[in-house]
Amino acid sequence: MTSAFAPRTLVLFLGDLFFFLFSLWMSLFLRAFEIPSQELFMSHVIPFSFLFVVWIGVYFIAGLYESRSIVLQRRALSASLLVAQSVNVVIAALFFFFIPFFGITPKVLLIIYLVTSFLLVLFWRVALFPFFGLQKPENAVIVGSSVEVQEIVAGLSHAHRAPARVAAVIEPVSISLASLVGAAIQQYRPRFVIADLNDTRVSAAFPELYNFLKQGIRFLDSAELYEDVFGRAPLSLVDERWIARNISRSAHLFYDPLKRAIDITCAVFIGVPSLLLYPFVMFAIWLEDRGAPFVALDRVGQGGEVFRMYKFRTMSGNDQGNYGPSGVSQLRITNVGAYLRAWRLDEFPQLWNIIRGDLSFIGPRPETPALVATYEKEIPFYGVRHLIQPGLSGSAQLYYHRDPHHAADVAATKMKLSYDLFYLKHRSLTLDLSIFLKTIRRILIKSNA
Repeated sequence: MTSAFAPRTLVLFLGDLFFFLFSLWMSLFLRAFEIPSQELFMSHVIPFSFLFVVWIGVYFIAGLYESRSIVLQRRALSASLLVAQSVNVVIAALFFFFIPFFGITPKVLLIIYLVTSFLLVLFWRVALFPFFGLQKPENAVIVGSSVEVQEIVAGLSHAHRAPARVAAVIEPVSISLASLVGAAIQQYRPRFVIADLNDTRVSAAFPELYNFLKQGIRFLDSAELYEDVFGRAPLSLVDERWIARNISRSAHLFYDPLKRAIDITCAVFIGVPSLLLYPFVMFAIWLEDRGAPFVALDRVGQGGEVFRMYKFRTMSGNDQGNYGPSGVSQLRITNVGAYLRAWRLDEFPQLWNIIRGDLSFIGPRPETPALVATYEKEIPFYGVRHLIQPGLSGSAQLYYHRDPHHAADVAATKMKLSYDLFYLKHRSLTLDLSIFLKTIRRILIKSNA
């Protein structure tokens, strides 16, 4: 997946590493109000270097390297940064407490470092980073009229600190389209031309625009940019040819068994200690309404096979997803169930499903057989999502927040499918790790990813 705005993330990453290091030097200086010697500085750099790697991961979880620059920032930078650095300092304190190998116990230093690093990294991101010009939006000319093109235009027009500014939108016409685009390029001097190359009128005009490449103009396929920015497949383009080109299990012969091995290892590693929580959770569920602590739910898995998925009970009963004529569950979420869902504790029994091979950690969320039967009739290519194992978490759970819970909703499920198709097309260990870390972030700080 190629991003037009990738240099931003790289510069942010390198700048953060520099200011992590500079903050350490400043903290040593402020602790004694004297310039730290090279020997003192290096004695701290070596152990802190291990922490820097972990801290970058915390920044990633906090969304400070969010690649979807076009999406409106939902959390203030200063708040996200303060939370991330506070977590980092706690990690550092635990690191030096449990690993006294380095011979330093920087208690006061860590407090100074929390304040210093927060201020310096905030200064870097708010003041210095825009100075390099990567924060400044570039003009873009957009050629197309599809639904996805309209979403890109709306996103760029309303986004906080958008990477590109829409200078002109040109409707595809069969006559003189190349001359219209050429005139817009001459007038607005854009860096990007975002074109719907799946529109035959646009692709036919492209040969006449080839010479503009020599002027440094970048031509971006709107469909690829749409996927890169929004993290979902453009549904208007999904047909038999799109499925044949982009969805293939044979292309993941190495990835699939490796992912399976990681799933089993992680499920055992997390599942065995989690057994200590079971008596407390079971007692809390029983105490509220004297009901059963577990539910076994029928779900559609890989290949369309139905399996039993296990969860701690969070509702007043178990309707198995048969919602009746109303299409909406008549059950209610219990008080204990609401808490279990907020922290995803109700899903611990599903680790057994992962070990059995019914589920993976990352993949499309499984649906009930009744809902699958409805959606396969109403939504084209819905069954494609069953080519792979369903998962505990996935892109749709992270980025789509109008997910129908305990009800049938065709429109919302179409949007969920666009995220599932994106995952099917791009699935990799890197994407799985990204979804996993962002799921942890969403659980810990209760924010949209």
